[in-house]
Amino acid sequence: MRVLGIDPGTVTMGYGVVDEIANSLIAPAFGTINAPSSSPIGERLFFMYQQLLKLVKKYHPDAAAIEQPFVAKNVRSALAIGRSHAIAVLSVTARGIPAFEYTPAQVKQRVSNYGAGSKGQIQEMVRLQLGLSVAPEPDDAADALAVALCHLSESRLSQLLKKEMIG
Repeated sequence: MRVLGIDPGTVTMGYGVVDEIANSLIAPAFGTINAPSSSPIGERLFFMYQQLLKLVKKYHPDAAAIEQPFVAKNVRSALAIGRSHAIAVLSVTARGIPAFEYTPAQVKQRVSNYGAGSKGQIQEMVRLQLGLSVAPEPDDAADALAVALCHLSESRLSQLLKKEMIG
């Protein structure tokens, strides 16, 4: 299974492609999409949309895992990230790819077995699970890989539960 993980942002959007092949996990690609910060929000979102479509066309994921916006004290920031989140969902579903959404706490729990892990802990767990020599950078790319790993973990768990209910 190939999963495209997406960490939405209005200037920088992280992406990570993770393949699960015979119980092995590899990351053939990860990085960021960077929109010009001086551009109006509509132009940045359209740029992100176009770049995500290119990634989908290039990597042909079976599913997309998208981190949901975290709403803390800054509501304006959360709303902006919500727009970027919508663009991510739209870009993959437009190509017939199922989109799955996970909260930051769900991602941390699945990747590190601790729902309140630090950025550094998550990066290290991503590095270990993918067999990378160094932690993935920047943070946005590491977060996108973590979202993809979260989805793969959720998928495995769902399959196990289905087998248990049938058997």
